Amino acid sequence: MDLLALADFNLVARHGGFGRAARASGRPKATLSRRVSELESGLDLRLFERGSRTLKLTQEGRALHERTGALLAEIEQSAAAIASGSDKPRGRLRVSAPLLFSQTAMGKLAAGFALKYPDIRLEITTEDRSVDMIEEGYDLVIRVNPDPDETLVGRILMRDRLVVVASPALRRPKGDRAVPTVVRGAGDLSPAWDMTARGRKIRINTDPVLRLSSLVMVRDAVRAGVGAARLPLSLVSHDLGAGRLIHWGDVDGLPIALWALYPSRRLLSARVSAFLDFLKAAFPSGTPEELAAFID
Repeated sequence: MDLLALADFNLVARHGGFGRAARASGRPKATLSRRVSELESGLDLRLFERGSRTLKLTQEGRALHERTGALLAEIEQSAAAIASGSDKPRGRLRVSAPLLFSQTAMGKLAAGFALKYPDIRLEITTEDRSVDMIEEGYDLVIRVNPDPDETLVGRILMRDRLVVVASPALRRPKGDRAVPTVVRGAGDLSPAWDMTARGRKIRINTDPVLRLSSLVMVRDAVRAGVGAARLPLSLVSHDLGAGRLIHWGDVDGLPIALWALYPSRRLLSARVSAFLDFLKAAFPSGTPEELAAFID
């Protein structure tokens, strides 16, 4: 296989068109088109569906891009490092991280990483949705309890757990009486919460009086005494210690796991490896208390 033609194919796939790839690379559009056509002929595969105004990867083209794009990028990075006489990680590193982790910890983490690795250009995007790493050009994504994905591998960064908390002014109701609650978004429709307190299983009926779009907002509303809420222990640990909030119990169910995900174990880039090692050094035990201490 012609590696130069493969590199041109990945260039076009990454930029979404021959014209954009030509402008980004400074190479003639006709040359890129010819090299991709030669690669298709050599493989006896159609890699792009060509419309009058659109260019779209075929299923085979997408598979080839996913499996070879990172490999070629790593080869290019290694060659650049050797040419410069340096083995330090360098280049752009794009990371997608969930909202709460970004709000509470990522600014401090990103600053520390940038100071340690000045040759890496770190870009953090904050979002809770599932992203397509290949299509959207991410090197690493951080997610909470992600769904299984055979195309991705990863490691758990830390674990957390949900607790039910409330202001000291709000007393836990007895019997079947509902307690006012603050919930995140419109998706939490649970009529009751199951929790464990002092070794006993307890169910409390809920009356959502406030719906907010972020857990930080939920915590602030609970501090003000609006109602009870289910929140990660790391987020409310300082409030519990200071007596601003009261711990009613631990939420029953699966624990929270924060994962770092990337496309392949093969030839993991030096940039991604450096970022993973930096996260591990920041949270060596991966406990809620460790994250709470990092948040300050």
